[in-house]
Amino acid sequence: MGSKIFLLEDDLSLNETLVDFFEESGYIVTSEIDGLEAESTLYEKKFDLILLDVNVLNLNGFELLHSIREFGVKTPVVFITARDTIEDIERGFGQGAEDYIKKPFSLKELKIRVEAILKRYNKESNFIKITSECQFNRESGEIISKGVTEKLSNKEAKLLELFLLHPNEILSHEVIFNQVWEYDETPSDSSLRTYIKNLRKVLPKESIESIKKRGYRYVGRE
Repeated sequence: MGSKIFLLEDDLSLNETLVDFFEESGYIVTSEIDGLEAESTLYEKKFDLILLDVNVLNLNGFELLHSIREFGVKTPVVFITARDTIEDIERGFGQGAEDYIKKPFSLKELKIRVEAILKRYNKESNFIKITSECQFNRESGEIISKGVTEKLSNKEAKLLELFLLHPNEILSHEVIFNQVWEYDETPSDSSLRTYIKNLRKVLPKESIESIKKRGYRYVGRE
């Protein structure tokens, strides 16, 4: 299955061109033309890369990137925009964008940049260190410790990945539900507690803290 790309572009002709181009290249593309609609989609679904125009309706690209980062979405973002001042470029990178491409651009160049980012992220992010002798394979959902492999359930793997990507941060139930459960699933506090309990069995003692009335925090232990 190809990588999943999300596109926010309010120029209907360019939107259609980009969707067709990337789909013909083997990618799975979801697109929106409105900033608020894009925000809703990015809160509910996961993608491998996000392409954002800046000047769009209701919520511009800069505001959208700030919003999804606050929500916990760490997906790499590339701006594609006609706004080309140094201040705009600085703002885009300052908010965490991986690249900033000025319009007009060639489709071939955009594809090269997208492929480079995806390759770098896939290579860097498959394994996450838990301790000096333990790591998590994001792709397979396995914990490897001293040569022993522990296979996690789908939800446990997603939950552990979320914790490892946000160490020492308090994650509310709402954030966890939105990141771990699919949009058409119904999460519950009891099921979350079960997954937390299961993770605690395979992680170093006291790695996951319960913060009363606020959520959970992964602190990590050797």
